Amino acid sequence: MTELSICILALNSRDYLRECLKSIRQYPPEGEYEIFVADNGSSDGTAAMLYEEFPEVQVLFINENLGFTKPNNQMLHLAKGDFLLLLNPDTLLTEDCFNPQIEYLRANPEVGISIPKVLNADGTFQRQSRRGDANPAEVFGYILKLGKIFPKSKKLNGYLLSWLPEDEIAEVKAVSGSCMFIRRETWEQVGDFDEKFFAYQEDSDYCMRARRKGWKVMYVPITRIFHFGGLGGSKDQPVNTIIQWHRSYYLYYRKHFAKDHFFLFNWFFYLLMLLKLGIALLVQLFRHH
Repeated sequence: MTELSICILALNSRDYLRECLKSIRQYPPEGEYEIFVADNGSSDGTAAMLYEEFPEVQVLFINENLGFTKPNNQMLHLAKGDFLLLLNPDTLLTEDCFNPQIEYLRANPEVGISIPKVLNADGTFQRQSRRGDANPAEVFGYILKLGKIFPKSKKLNGYLLSWLPEDEIAEVKAVSGSCMFIRRETWEQVGDFDEKFFAYQEDSDYCMRARRKGWKVMYVPITRIFHFGGLGGSKDQPVNTIIQWHRSYYLYYRKHFAKDHFFLFNWFFYLLMLLKLGIALLVQLFRHH
């Protein structure tokens, strides 16, 4: 019986993926496990590296960049584990991360999704790994830095849940897909990741759908993992990354929040998102000149 299925999506992240897979070998799950890697059209020799160095990995070869949701859905449909793990290729284990998480999930059957403590390369806490709903108040507070001006406002600080201690187990609204544990029963109830999202916000969308089915989403900092972030695919295609992030947030807002607001507010909010997209593209343009 397979206990854990590890699903890794790779795009031009060969060297980070190699170190990630080595660290899994060093700190493996205790039970039977399997590893899938979906190679999203990499051109950096990822496929050859996997064949030569990691014959135990099951590889899905994709000829083009299909984004995040489609390849992950393909891996999830092949997975046999009681627990499913979405793991970024630019992550690194420095301790036994998997076994305590699985033990926690087995001991808490109401929890459908969890994430360990995720650290940046310098060892600081990666605050974006556990989040709120990304509703308009939270987004305004985050993007406009209003949360720092009003530190006691939970609404304006809700995106990063800044009032939660980083070493305390807590129920949250959403977690990052960088290291997302999903109970098989949860996946069977909630279904696939929404493929309208090419990349970004699909993790928030999935967590919200799971919560609506009655599952808890938990931040469980009993183990740690490093996530270098923004490497591989997103760094390889910066302009596309900016466009897809804003497109995905627009889709996420339309799906979950637009119906709760007056149409004039919705159009105002879309205009702000368009303005933010334009600024981000201009910054990227000048960065390369």
